[in-house]
Amino acid sequence: MIIMRLIKITFVSVMLLFGCMCAYSQEFMLNLPPTVILQDIDISLDDDEDDDDDGESIDLDWLISQTALGIIDSTTIPAARLYNNVWNNSLVNPYKANIASLLDTFKIDLSQYCHPNKNVVTSDFGFRRGVRFHYGIDTRLTTGDSICSSFDGMVRIVHRGKAYGNYIVIRHFNGLETVYAHLSKNLVRVNQIVRAGEIIGLGGSTGRSTGPHLHYEVRFLGQPIAPRSLIDFDNYTALSASYDFIPEKQFSYVKTIEQVRYYTVRKGDTLSAISRKVGVSVDKLCQLNRIKRTSTLRIGQRIRYS
Repeated sequence: MIIMRLIKITFVSVMLLFGCMCAYSQEFMLNLPPTVILQDIDISLDDDEDDDDDGESIDLDWLISQTALGIIDSTTIPAARLYNNVWNNSLVNPYKANIASLLDTFKIDLSQYCHPNKNVVTSDFGFRRGVRFHYGIDTRLTTGDSICSSFDGMVRIVHRGKAYGNYIVIRHFNGLETVYAHLSKNLVRVNQIVRAGEIIGLGGSTGRSTGPHLHYEVRFLGQPIAPRSLIDFDNYTALSASYDFIPEKQFSYVKTIEQVRYYTVRKGDTLSAISRKVGVSVDKLCQLNRIKRTSTLRIGQRIRYS
């Protein structure tokens, strides 16, 4: 009888202690400083039991249990070493990576890929109307449509901004980061482990948006890359099981942006007058800005001329 009481008391004590630990760890996870420099542990995520890598193999269930206990280090954060052990819950690009110095080719595993929202593309990656650069791809949706994580990973940012509206940033174990913007509702929390295909939010039109759509970005070391170089948006699949990421090729658009020059329209300006001032033909100005010779110019409008 006494032994049974002791067992019962011990069990209740353990459960109370576990409950306190969970409550503390959840509070800890939600109140991390904006940037965490992680403890560097030699371990890697790898589902292939036959891999010869010296790192210990771990799985998502183990990671989920670790993050539930409030453990934040390079064993739980995806691609920690690639990102110099920086983990930031507020800035989309906190890394300050020197793109020009990236000479290595990175092999990126795309075998898990899950399309975030199976719908048609309405705006592509690149210069929009010849002037503003669009760093992602927009797909049509109906408010409330499910938005899914593209790969296994950990939620780095859940926030509401003026431009993005409600948005989520996820760091994936393959080294990529993805951004999901203009959501009507976020369904995940920061530092949460998510699986490929898991619903993370609902589509909407929050922020700087003209109608319901998903703004989707793929980033590497904080820098946007063209999603179509990895993804078939017509068939909603990855283009291949893996991708050789060559920084010089993927980030070539950055040099183009740096070389772009603009003229700001003033009172009395015409396309002919601007053409003479900047030394570029009217036809070229129309081509670069996707306008016609008869288009009305507005004071303060930026006209691209290179």
